[in-house]
Amino acid sequence: MTDQASKTAPAAKKLFIKTYGCQMNVYDSQRMAEAMSAEGYELTEDQAQADMVLLNTCHIREKAAEKLYSDLGRLKPLKAENPDLKIGVAGCVAQAEGEEIVRRMPLVDLVVGPQTYHRLPEMLRGEAPKILTDFPEEDKFDHLPQRRATRRAPAAFLTVQEGCDKFCAFCVVPYTRGAEVSRPVERILREARDLVERGVREITLLGQNVNGWHGAGEDGREWGFGRLIRALGEIEGLDRIRYTTSHPNDMADDLIAAHRDVPQLMPYLHLPVQSGSDRILKAMNRKHTATQYLRLIDRIREARPDIMLTSDFIVGFPGETDQDHADTLRLIEKVGFGTAFSFKYSPRPGTPAYERAEVDTAVADARLQELQALLTRQQKATQESMVGRSLGVLFEKPGRIDGQMVGKSDYLHSVFVDAPDAQIGDLVPVRIVESARNSLRGELAA
Repeated sequence: MTDQASKTAPAAKKLFIKTYGCQMNVYDSQRMAEAMSAEGYELTEDQAQADMVLLNTCHIREKAAEKLYSDLGRLKPLKAENPDLKIGVAGCVAQAEGEEIVRRMPLVDLVVGPQTYHRLPEMLRGEAPKILTDFPEEDKFDHLPQRRATRRAPAAFLTVQEGCDKFCAFCVVPYTRGAEVSRPVERILREARDLVERGVREITLLGQNVNGWHGAGEDGREWGFGRLIRALGEIEGLDRIRYTTSHPNDMADDLIAAHRDVPQLMPYLHLPVQSGSDRILKAMNRKHTATQYLRLIDRIREARPDIMLTSDFIVGFPGETDQDHADTLRLIEKVGFGTAFSFKYSPRPGTPAYERAEVDTAVADARLQELQALLTRQQKATQESMVGRSLGVLFEKPGRIDGQMVGKSDYLHSVFVDAPDAQIGDLVPVRIVESARNSLRGELAA
């Protein structure tokens, strides 16, 4: 054996990523990990063993920046112990506060926005600035390395659209993610096929305003989102399609028809409304009314009667009165949501609503509790209605009990099943026998 052959290959460098916020950040973290793997980094779950720590931030909720600075403060001992440790901040807080992050936290080695993370390797090599938060002309997806040909979990995210042109008065997304950009059809289908070849059976299409996607088609013409879903439905082995997050004003006729016509498109739709008061919807710059939203729900349910609807609600928006709150409760009663996300209004610097007078905290808290109680009752009723039904369940991981598997139903509920012979990635019919607080229990159907 030669001296050269006996040398041990250098150990891979370790990358720790903490992901805050939405599914798009989860997708972005995966792509950043792939970009860094080309530089010799492999993921670790042990922050103390990392050669690089990357915090992928979200700016939607209040105190997002404070949470980041708190986490950075906890990294100071690691940096003191290992001066070669690289610390990076990515995502929407990085985009909004890049210079301030470096000023307040000198331990940070690089700051990269959501549209420039493909340049992370250059930044580490010192070939790019320490702070990159521009909105570049090039498409980052053109510069990211090809996704590794490794086996994947059975469910995956796929970003098809980024940015938003809606400019809701409460939202920072247009300022942190930029204008709406839609990826071309060919690139989306290529990535989807690649995921399926590596074991993925369910894909969730992501975008800040995903149903506003209008990408260049393979025929040179612009496609709408409904047509994209139909094309994805033709990929052999792709058994489930979902998408999030949507805007009511972009639920085109063809997309509604796709819910009727494409069996792979799951009977689940997240369609944020935010408020049931026309006055507040106007103040939010939502550009639709409560009545228009309700009529849209009727059309969707006519196309897909078994669909489960979920939504987002903001309570205590500036100027909200008791009557506005009552209008929101009334809309919830009329729709009947399977579940929903509800929040007390958070003022975000730079948004049109930031300077407006806030609702009294105690009043907003009381309204939020009342709204969440109603939504909880509807969620419970929806889950109980599943008992006795046979649903498709895609197994994603083992349960805590021997022989138990956990998967997602057609309606995105977590389902626990005794299935000792099942494998991760199996998509099987399951009869639901019990509803728990936030999950279902089932048994394999005959």
